[in-house]
Amino acid sequence: MTDSDISALLGADGPFARELPNFAPRAAQQAMARAVEHAIAERETLIAEAGTGTGKTYAYLVPALLSGERVIVSTGTKALQDQLYFRDLPKVRSVLGARLKTALLKGRANYLCLYRLDQTVREGASFDRLQASQLAAIRAWSARTKQGDRMELAEVPEESPMWPRVTSTPENCLGVECPFFDDCHVVKARREAQEADLVVVNHHLLFADLALKQEGFGEILPGAQAFILDEAHQVPELAGQFFSQSISARQLTELAQDALGECNGITGAIGLVLEPVESLREAVRKLRLALDALPERGPFHLLEQSSTVREALHDVRELLAALTDVLASQAERSRGFANAHERAALYSERLDRIVEQANEQDVRWYELFPRGFALHATPLDLAAPMRALRERAQAAWIHTSATLSVAGQFGHFARQLGLDDPVTLSLESPFDYARQALCYLPPALPDPSARDYTERVVDAVLPVLHASNGRAFLLFTSHRALRRAAELLEGRVPWPLFVQGTAPRHRLLEDFRASGHGVLLGAASFWEGVDVAGEALSVVVIDKLPFAAPDDPVLQARLDALEQAGINPFMGWQVPSAVIALKQGVGRLIRDVHDRGVLVLCDPRLSTKGYGRLFLASLPPMPRTKELGDVQAFFAETTTM
Repeated sequence: MTDSDISALLGADGPFARELPNFAPRAAQQAMARAVEHAIAERETLIAEAGTGTGKTYAYLVPALLSGERVIVSTGTKALQDQLYFRDLPKVRSVLGARLKTALLKGRANYLCLYRLDQTVREGASFDRLQASQLAAIRAWSARTKQGDRMELAEVPEESPMWPRVTSTPENCLGVECPFFDDCHVVKARREAQEADLVVVNHHLLFADLALKQEGFGEILPGAQAFILDEAHQVPELAGQFFSQSISARQLTELAQDALGECNGITGAIGLVLEPVESLREAVRKLRLALDALPERGPFHLLEQSSTVREALHDVRELLAALTDVLASQAERSRGFANAHERAALYSERLDRIVEQANEQDVRWYELFPRGFALHATPLDLAAPMRALRERAQAAWIHTSATLSVAGQFGHFARQLGLDDPVTLSLESPFDYARQALCYLPPALPDPSARDYTERVVDAVLPVLHASNGRAFLLFTSHRALRRAAELLEGRVPWPLFVQGTAPRHRLLEDFRASGHGVLLGAASFWEGVDVAGEALSVVVIDKLPFAAPDDPVLQARLDALEQAGINPFMGWQVPSAVIALKQGVGRLIRDVHDRGVLVLCDPRLSTKGYGRLFLASLPPMPRTKELGDVQAFFAETTTM
């Protein structure tokens, strides 16, 4: 393919314009497709920022399908993965007439495990009525599903406690010795992926596989000549998770539960296993209680300062080692016991490593959950492992998202991933922001640290909501501010309120769209990946600049390391990261060429601090105002159009 061939395919006289209704040829899309085609052919590293509405999905799928190479496309979320595989990919294949094998591959927790379903049914545990009906629904579905992808079964919600019981983890999978191996959904999905020319995965799976490959477990994903990472702004944080060593209360209690379950039908096993299992469970419970006095997350030295926590942690290590020895004595009696022994030995080694090995390359830290905890050792610098990973793959690496640059520069993103000399491409959105949008900076708001800040934000936003007749997203940087704003708005506005946490995210969005004039209040997960085109969303309010929480121990250690290297950590890390997060939130406003809307940025630091200019310079080119009258005029104009 030549550059002009790629452009022609996506051009005004090309097959996409002829065959797809509503397809609009875009110069930016064609430019990106040419850059992706070149990157694949030359095995380049490309960073392509494509503004909302560029059509980046087609811009990478067309050259990927025509390249003749094996390509892995990775997305930020499972929802985007499904949309790409079931909606976009079939259209592009059809237009191109591409006779290629494609496959969808998710992490194993997304697939029904027939062995664990069978075990759960046999155990006959006393489930409550809801769980029993969900188990019955899963059993009925298991008889008819071909893929075993739990996304197919919408009637059992994603957060149901039944799913962990009927799906497997890498640790508890029995592999080829499983009695259901021939029908295993995970094995089938992986086999299809290994035979496919183009595989659609998500970042979680991609990095889990690449990290495992590092440890010599062999690769799940086929060796590819090109990796295309969509929603690439999420990659630095996710990569950090997968290059970490971690151990959690949940892993330990599941190990105990599985070891006990394996005693069924094995003579004398329960007499040996029950006592060490119960002791470990109790020790994990005591450790969680001892951690109660500590902040939700923090550096490891906080644990070491408490004698109660130190003793509880010592007991968990001792009892895990004791259980490992008992399981070793039973390992030859069943594949399940052998598996439980391997897990116990792995967890024991990992726990010892996290507790004992303090080195300068890692940040050791903990986090607490309502009923559990996790201990981690995370690399301080991801650039080195990421660089090694790319060198081993010898492939093209294409990173794309609407939000990768800070005031037009890609240095922050490239530095995090160790991209030394990438090809970069910045493509403006085709939307006419000057006509379609207005940015309102409410005057006279106090510093965000003021005690009554959220009250003042709500007061400033109410007249905007009246001008727009609802139809708004209010995005908050903390759940506390979100809850306070919901209290303040309750009873003061005539429109329905949709508050994050009161229903699953997808249902809130569906109800918000259907309401026509709703007001949705959301925190972190609503800042990105939410697409509400049309009149249902005409206002996006952002309460504060989204600086990362100062209690993040990994961030704190990175900032300290930057300071020691002579780099200003605030301007060198915190501001660029917050700019990229802000761009994600702003991106919710204008989703197609017909949208019109007002962006309300409440944080006065945009005007009062020097770094505020960097945030404003990174936003789409829309007019700005501090006059409420301009906002009212904007919406008055909308109603007369």
